[in-house]
Amino acid sequence: MSYVASRLSVVKPSASMAASQAAKALRAKGVDVIDLGLGEPDFPTPLHIIDAAHFAAKAGQTLYTAAAGTAEVREAIAGKFRRENGLDYKADDIVVANGAKQIIFNALMATLETGDEAILPAPYFVSYPEMVKLLGGRPAVVECPETTGFRLTPALLEQAITPRTKWLFLNMPGNPSGAVYSQPELEALGTVLAKHPHVLVLADEIYEHILFDGREFVSFGKACPELKERTLIVNGVSKSYAMTGWRVGYAGPAPLVKAMSTVQSQSCTSVCSIAQAATVAALDGPQDEVARFRQAFEARRDLVVDGIRKINGLTLSPPEGAFYAYIGCASLIGRKTPKGAVLEDDAAVANYLLNEGRVASVPGVAYGLSPYFRISTATSEEVLTEAISRIKAAVALVE
Repeated sequence: MSYVASRLSVVKPSASMAASQAAKALRAKGVDVIDLGLGEPDFPTPLHIIDAAHFAAKAGQTLYTAAAGTAEVREAIAGKFRRENGLDYKADDIVVANGAKQIIFNALMATLETGDEAILPAPYFVSYPEMVKLLGGRPAVVECPETTGFRLTPALLEQAITPRTKWLFLNMPGNPSGAVYSQPELEALGTVLAKHPHVLVLADEIYEHILFDGREFVSFGKACPELKERTLIVNGVSKSYAMTGWRVGYAGPAPLVKAMSTVQSQSCTSVCSIAQAATVAALDGPQDEVARFRQAFEARRDLVVDGIRKINGLTLSPPEGAFYAYIGCASLIGRKTPKGAVLEDDAAVANYLLNEGRVASVPGVAYGLSPYFRISTATSEEVLTEAISRIKAAVALVE
């Protein structure tokens, strides 16, 4: 007899976590594997943030907080929105959760009815469709090919909207593609959305500080202020401040923020009080390390683009932001490994690279657009150079 709820039958485990676990399993057997599956900065959290957490703990800030977050952290987030994004939000517009993923989960929990649709431009973050399905919704996947820069176009958006559409997800810079929308591109999407007042917009902007080639970030909320009341801006400190383990994400504004707070009050109660104090220090403190991280990520991007483009059989459009490379492997599909196995799809390619090349990656099928595989560039140049060498050697053996 199974005690597991039937709704879990349609939900897959995280593909990036699965890739990382597979790498760990091989390492436990003594195999030297480079894990490029998870997207996690390899830098330590800046010291002034750790000091703020230490001070908060010693000062007794160790009790429950309001479900939406402390007044201090919500004021800091509202200030960040005004200062960096030109968005006029108040502290009451803000809700804080255990990472941006929980923000998204709470938003869907608060809004989705059975059968409601969420438009997911592909390639998408692996957890988007699974969260939608878990909460009774239907992912409406819209493939955004490399010819569009992996970006959703107004025509594709118009075709995807139905009377059951509840959400449009926009992730910028994109995971896994690194695609960045310009202000005119966002405004064009806003023109379409203005005709469909039943559609909410979830703008996942967690990678906003990781932009390359002199690009400047434009928030969807800034580009389309007329849609403010139905736009949820999702962000956090995990990626930009090397704080993935602190688990702090935030969102605002929208009328549904109060509903999201209710969901949170009946699940985790609130975010760790010490992590909230650290977030205030991150947002209000010096930003030098954020700039240094970005420079390092750009240098790594350049190294990976140069290396992958020299491998016969692989393609790569230079990512415009974030810290991933979404590598095309179409010319490998249908070919054979040295052991005679046919590479039938990008999942087979990723599996081959793991077992024969000793490099963990995530297949494009997990992101809704094939044939590709994603590697994280959030590691040292030395490790990336070795990984590219291994990938090159493995691809050269494919017949």
